[in-house]
Order: sequence, then C-alpha cells, then structure tokens
Amino acid sequence: MRTSRNSTPGSINSKVPGQKLLEVKGLTKVFTKGQGLVKSTILAVNNVSFSLQRDRAEIFTVAGESGSGKSTVAKLILGFEIPTAGQILYKGQELSTLRGKKQFMQDVQPVFQNPFETFNPLKKVESYFLETEKNFARPGAAKKCLELVGLSMDEIGGKYPSEMSGGQLQRASIARALITNPSLLIVDEPVSMIDASLRMSVINLFKKFQEEQGVSILYITHDLATAYYVSDRIAIMLRGQIVEIGSVKKVLDEPLHPYTQLLKSSVPVPDPAEKWTSDIALSDMEAKEYVQKGCKFAGRCPHVKELCRIREPDYYEVDGRSVKCYIYEKGWDQSA
Repeated sequence: MRTSRNSTPGSINSKVPGQKLLEVKGLTKVFTKGQGLVKSTILAVNNVSFSLQRDRAEIFTVAGESGSGKSTVAKLILGFEIPTAGQILYKGQELSTLRGKKQFMQDVQPVFQNPFETFNPLKKVESYFLETEKNFARPGAAKKCLELVGLSMDEIGGKYPSEMSGGQLQRASIARALITNPSLLIVDEPVSMIDASLRMSVINLFKKFQEEQGVSILYITHDLATAYYVSDRIAIMLRGQIVEIGSVKKVLDEPLHPYTQLLKSSVPVPDPAEKWTSDIALSDMEAKEYVQKGCKFAGRCPHVKELCRIREPDYYEVDGRSVKCYIYEKGWDQSA
C-alpha cells in the first residue's frame, strides 16, 4: 500500500477537485543547429497537449517511430530540456517552479532506456539504494522496493553494474525509482535494451505498480505490442505532433489516422505468412517530414489531397478520441 503524504496548503500534494496530475499544454521545442547561413532549425515537439488524471492511477503511453519526438517530450517534463513554448503543470503548479525541488524529485521519478547508463560503472549498485533511502527519509524502503521487482539486497549487495544482467539492472533501476514513493513514473523505452524473454516481466511490474501502489506511469515507447498490453490511453506521435489520442483499445484496435494504421500494420505477428509491410524509420524521410508544410504524413498517406500538403489539419473528435486528419472533417470527399 502507498503511504500517505502531508497535504499542507500550497504544497504540490494539496488536492484541488478536478485537478490533473500532469497537464501538458501546447508544448513546443525548437532545436537550432549550426551558425549563420548554415543554421537550421527543427521543430522537434510541435504544440503537444495531453493530461493524466489525478484521482486515479493510469498508464498513459506516448508512442511513435524513431524521430517522432516522444523522448523529447519526456526530457521536457523531466527538465533535461527547456520548452520553447507551452506549459507543463504538475498537480496544478507550473513545472518551471518545481524543478530541482526535493518534493518534486520525490514525487516524479524516471526510468531510462539503458540501465547501464543509469548507474555509474565505478559505483556499487546498493549505494544508490542506501543514499536514496537516506536523502528522502525512507528507512527500509530499499528492501521493500527490491522485493516488489523480484530482487533482494543480497542479490545486489557488493556488486557493480557490470556484474549484473541487463534484466536485473533494469529491475534494480525501477526499484530505485520507487524508493521515494512517487506518484508518477516517467519511463522511456524501458524494455528495448533487455532480452525479449524478460520484457513482459518488466511490463507486468508497471501494471502491478499502477494497480497495487497507485502509481501513474507515462510510458514512452515505439513498441505497440507492449503499449497495447499495458496502457489505458495512448497518444500517437509523428514528427513532433500528436496525430491520434484516445483509449488504447480504440486507437490500436480500430486506428483512424492513416499513420496509426501504418504503424499497426508494421507490427510483426507470430505468423510466418505475415511480413512487415513497410520500413517506417528512414532518416531521410524524417528530415523531409519535419520541415514539410501541411500534414507531416502527406508524403506517405494513401488518402492525400493537395490541401493536406498546404495546410496543417485541425483535431477532430471522432468516436471518443482526437484525430489530426482532414478525412474526419465534415463534408470531406475521400474519393475526390
């Protein structure tokens, strides 16, 4: 069970009816490379908005292919990058006023893609647990959190990261993140670096934390199979924009945006007669789609019209989700 926290007026744990746990509004990030005449810019995150509920724990996934901007969104929320525009609110407070504060660091914890980059190779793994316990006044939490992920202090005691398997180290990374008793985990491609046979055991941990510990999870991934299994809601990103957002079953069972349909068709299934229908992670394609006007998917869309290449579509509410595609505009003639 989760331990309760004090909710003094003005603290980030003070509850306000209807308040979101995390709210992202019009989030935008522009990266600039080069100087002078050879300077170029890329709109890595473009007007992204979504929110996580505070009154119930949920797993919200941001998914897309390589170069979609999903990991940049995570970095912006964690404070590793500064937004160019937009707003990020955590429990109703502007995130820029919370970053670096101990309460926020306790409440929001990251889990990164490569566990071998999470831990210093010259530092024993157990030291991270003992230091976190001490810094956040959580005596005994390390032992309990390790048990939650199927490890023990004896298994990590005296060991350096190189002396543990990738699966063990990723579970240790997750356990360390739980020591502070967080409300939100931000996990970025947490299973892509570990053996396939261990991936579902790690994914099941996230479901367990949501259901038993009341922890909400922002799950960043390119893996639609694990996203479908673990998520409540999902946002599909393409070249910095969310193109479809809604319940994971609606979005992935019956995708509406042509890009989501392509992503789904590209997921390999355990049938030797089925094959990948396309290669969707081409670097030259990424560069063209980021800078092109109109819909970022126009160059690959089977329903494209001239308007799609000129003007960016709005969001349309369809079947309980938002879809950024002209197909769903009233009066749109798909056959024309």
